[in-house]
Parts: sequence; C-alpha cells; structure tokens
Amino acid sequence: MIEFLLNDQPIRTSEAPASALLDFVRYHEQLKGTKIGCREGDCGACTVLVGELSADGQTVNYQSMTSCLTPLGNAQGKHIVTVEGINAAGSQLTPVQKAIVDEGGSQCGFCTVGFVMSLTGHSLSSTPATEKSTIAAIDGNICRCTGYKSLERAAAKLTAELESRPVENALAWLSEKQFVPGYFANIPSQLAKLRATEAQATEASAAAQVASGTAQNGGSAVSTSPNGHAQNQNDHGHNGTTKPFAHALLGGGTDLLVQRLEELREQPGVRLIFDQPGRRGIRHETTGRVVLGAATTASQLLESELMRGLLPNLPQYLKLVSSTPIRNMGTVAGNFINGSPIGDLTIMFLALGASITLLDATGATRELALPDLYLGYKKLAKAADEQVIEISFPAPLAGDFFHFEKVSKRTHLDIASVNSAAWLRVEHGLIQAARVSAGGVGPVPLLLARTSAFLQGRELTAETVTAANEVMQAEISPISDVRGTSDYKRLLLRQLLWAHFLEFAPELAVDELI
Repeated sequence: MIEFLLNDQPIRTSEAPASALLDFVRYHEQLKGTKIGCREGDCGACTVLVGELSADGQTVNYQSMTSCLTPLGNAQGKHIVTVEGINAAGSQLTPVQKAIVDEGGSQCGFCTVGFVMSLTGHSLSSTPATEKSTIAAIDGNICRCTGYKSLERAAAKLTAELESRPVENALAWLSEKQFVPGYFANIPSQLAKLRATEAQATEASAAAQVASGTAQNGGSAVSTSPNGHAQNQNDHGHNGTTKPFAHALLGGGTDLLVQRLEELREQPGVRLIFDQPGRRGIRHETTGRVVLGAATTASQLLESELMRGLLPNLPQYLKLVSSTPIRNMGTVAGNFINGSPIGDLTIMFLALGASITLLDATGATRELALPDLYLGYKKLAKAADEQVIEISFPAPLAGDFFHFEKVSKRTHLDIASVNSAAWLRVEHGLIQAARVSAGGVGPVPLLLARTSAFLQGRELTAETVTAANEVMQAEISPISDVRGTSDYKRLLLRQLLWAHFLEFAPELAVDELI
C-alpha cells in the first residue's frame, strides 16, 4: 500500500508502484492540470513538486520532478503538489502565475503549468533568488510559442518579489504572500505521522519474515540491469533480444519509465530503492576514497560541499547533464548501469577512477573497476543477482586537474554527440598520472587506457597533446549515426582533448587548433 499526501488530501492506494505518478494524478484523481507531453522527461509539461520531510521532521524540502518518469511508489511518505494544490480559495492567481500573465508568458498554455510549478518550487527552495537561479529553475521546461523572452521577464519580476523572502520562517511569508496556500504549514506534521506509520509497518513486516523463516538479505534476489536509473536483472539479453522482467529494482525511473512503462506496471516483483536507507549519501573515508550510495542523485552531487570542494567546477559540469527535474530524480548508479556509451556521469566517474561495489543474493560483495563493467553494447560484467550498492573513487589532491566537456546539438537538456573527461596529476611540468575518458566514440563508455598510459611521464606540452591524439584516434571506433558522422566524432574528440589541456595549461594554445 502506498501512502502520501496529494495537495491537501491523504492518499492510500494499491496501484502498481512502478506506474507513473502522472497517470495516477490525471486518471485516478482527475487532476487534469498536470499535462501529458513528451512522456520522456524533456518538455516539463507534467512537472509537479515532490516534498520530502527533513531528517529533523521540522521542514519539508521541495523539488521539481517530471511526473511522467516518477514511479508512483516513490511518492511514498511525501507531499506531491500539482497546480491545483497551489491556489488559495477563490482561485486567485499566485505571484508566480501573475508574473507569467503580466509578461505575456503564456500563449497556447499547454506548457504553462510546468513553468508555474518549477517557479513555485524555486520560491519554496532555500536557493537565493537571483535572476540566474530563477531562470535555472525552469531549465527543464520547454515552450514552443513564446520564444522565452516573456518568460525571462516573468522570472525577473518574480526574482524582485522574492528579494523580500526571509531566510527564517520563509514558508509563513510565502503563505502570507499567497505563493502557496496556508495548508502547507501543516504538511510537516502530517508527513511525520506517515513516517512513523511506515516505520512501524516495516518493523512488523521484518519481524513476520524472520518468524516465518523467509527473510533473505532483506528481500528477494535482485540486481541491476543494462537499462538505466530503473534497474532490473533481465532487461536485455547479451544477444540484444528483449527478455521478460524477473525481480526488478527501480530507482529514479528516468530510463525504464520511458522505455518499458507498461511492462513495469504489470510486474509484481518491482522493488523501489530510491528512498531506501543507506542508498544515498556521500562521505570521505580515512582511506582517502570518496564513497557514494548507489541511489545518490545528480542533484545531490551538485549540492554536496564535499564534491564541490574536491571538484570546484562540478556545478558547471552538472549543468550540462539533463535538467533540474531529471537531476533531482536520476541516480549515479542508474547512469552507470544503463550502459549508454554517452552517459555523462559515467564518463566523469571513469576519469575519476571509480569502482563499484556489487551485492549478490547471498549477501556477498565484490568490487569492480568501473571500466571493467562494460563488456559490449549494453552488456555488463555482472551476474543476474547482483546489484550496485556503492560507488567509490580516490579523492583528487589539491593540485590535481579535472575537466569535463560535452558537445550536443543543444547546450542543455540534450544527449551528447561526444563527451569526455580528463584527470591529470602534474609535477614539475611532467604528467605523473592521467585518466582520459570518452563517450560516443565506441560501443561502451570508454576509459582510454592506451591514451592515458601514453601521457604518463611526458612533459605537459603541445607536442605531447598532439601525439596523444594520434594514440587516441587509434583507440576509438566511432560510427556514423543521427548525432554525427564517424569523422565528425573523431574531430570532436580531438577538440575536446585539446579543451582539457588548454583548461589545465592555457599556454599550450597553438595555431593548429584554429
């Protein structure tokens, strides 16, 4: 049974946990303000707010998410807010809605609800209200009519209004100004009751399993699959043919709910891991390694002071990864297990020297270097009963270089044609160690082992980069497809290699790059 709050109403449903939240909202609750658009998380017309109770039980943290890719089960214990849930009595426009109306930010109106919800989520967040941050809040919303300038004006107007938002007790101020209705003040206590009820039910279930002798390592034999943030053990066979689902693990849902929603909805063995204790979090161990829970999201990477301290340019890299709602949902392990040759997070972590920890049905674990996970296109070096539980990598030292580059048809909210990352350790002008990764130039995400080895021990010069490119070109095997010809991808990767080194050492600029 799934229990959560939908606007100001408690919900208790036995609908399939792997069904889409969008369909439940529209067809079961008849809340038609949330629109069906692309069903792929790209357009943002179905954006809702998902509020999660803080650890201390005092506040609720809201994030925008695309409901078409949100598994209904991930709403458990949370506050789901649709456009119907933000208006005060009498349907008076909120400041967000009024700003859009006043600036002509709505034409056909189909996408408008998504913009309203994203901007309302920004109003509820603790992020300082600047024009840049307000516009960033709608990076997952697409409009085919306005040309965006009217929406940018609306964002500027909203930013000016939010300048008065207090740091303390912001919700009371937002309610007074009618950004959200008064019932939002009661949500923390209501979610706290749900949390307590859920904890009691979990304890009772565990006790019953132990008593009956059926408990096995916390549940049934499960694993991850070649298909993304939603993870299952038998999604694609090694011969590329589709197999039926067995037991499935479902994380953020940003891949499988696009590809196989109907099958997942009918699958009784789906287990949700997005909110499982221990699946999230980032820590720096005394061994010098950084460890992430498998269900850590891209947004949590972005928000982590530890990650930003180790990789100061991480925010600009992650802004190239999808959009805010998808970053709020997509997990790091899901990006790895999807096995896409152009997975952005995969390419970053390959260059960081990451390993994964796999857990099998008997409770045994093993560590696998991330490059060794990929045997061929969508073919993984893991057993059917294994799942990723942790990711780790050696913490970069203060003087190390790290850089990520991505080329796509659109700068944001797009899949890469070619992407690449590089890590270097340089002492006295010599490259002591190097890892260069590349996506879109082979059947799997690549750690360019030969190129990386070639760089080691060489001087940091333009000649070294030129020679490294020759090694790299022999190491890759791009194909021509909708994202570019083979020759084009080779040229892109050459330019990205130079981009890494020019970031590290701008004095390497040479005429041959023009």
